[in-house]
Amino acid sequence: MTAAAYEASSIKRRRATKAEMGERAQFLIEYAEEHGPVTVRGLYYQAEVHNVPGIDKTDQAYTRVQRQVLTLRRAGRLRYEHISDATRWMRKPSTHTGIRAALEQTARFYRKSLWEDAEDYVEIWMEKDALAGTVYPITSLYDVPLMVARGFSSETFCFEAIAARNGDTRPFYVYYLGDFDRAGRDAARSLEEKLCRFADDGGIEVIFETLAVTPEQISQWDLPTREPKRKSRADKKWPYDFACELDAIPPDNLRAIVESAINRHLSRRKLKILQAAEESEREIISKLVRGLAS
Repeated sequence: MTAAAYEASSIKRRRATKAEMGERAQFLIEYAEEHGPVTVRGLYYQAEVHNVPGIDKTDQAYTRVQRQVLTLRRAGRLRYEHISDATRWMRKPSTHTGIRAALEQTARFYRKSLWEDAEDYVEIWMEKDALAGTVYPITSLYDVPLMVARGFSSETFCFEAIAARNGDTRPFYVYYLGDFDRAGRDAARSLEEKLCRFADDGGIEVIFETLAVTPEQISQWDLPTREPKRKSRADKKWPYDFACELDAIPPDNLRAIVESAINRHLSRRKLKILQAAEESEREIISKLVRGLAS
């Protein structure tokens, strides 16, 4: 058997110039600093939208952004906290060196339950765990659970979400964030069906709404789109000739969408009142700790 002869490819890939690399680096650093935390994929989409040199709608361009972000972070030019990645995490119980240390930590991190007297119960659900860090600053501020489904939610995850509402007769508002494609829409419908099925058994009213991505947002914000998958029979039923990932929404817009939905149930004014009460109660705990130490 003789080895097949291969000819050199006629495609010439032009390397980015030093000036283009510098322009790209400047954009990545400045955008992440101003709008972070943002995912690397979100940065890629924004670089494409802003016509950054060497960034187009290809996997190779995404890889370029990945590599340059890593290089910039390791060089200390792009701060690590400006990039979000919630796909990896650790489980560990909270421990303390002693009773006083435990009480001091309680005083520092004490949070008042903001929704105890609210008329509704609210949760934010999202398809992608990588984007959790982008949205968490808002859900944390308003004391709203952020539920990461990772695509299609399991029966167990949905059952436990409803079981946690045992004895709570308030309407259960679920706001969903997912890709605008066949899989993303099917995942949203599957989640709604499971939550409503378990809720019906417990006499709980579920109000489900998809916050993003919508066709209106794609048009209004001129979001970058991609070719939809057409491999499976289900993919071929997708009625649009484009798809759009959740990462394509600018991080500030994504946080604004979530905050707007929450504000339907808990206004900024009420939030400030509750936060003032929280700070007062935190100071009371601190005084108790100081009294025990004296």
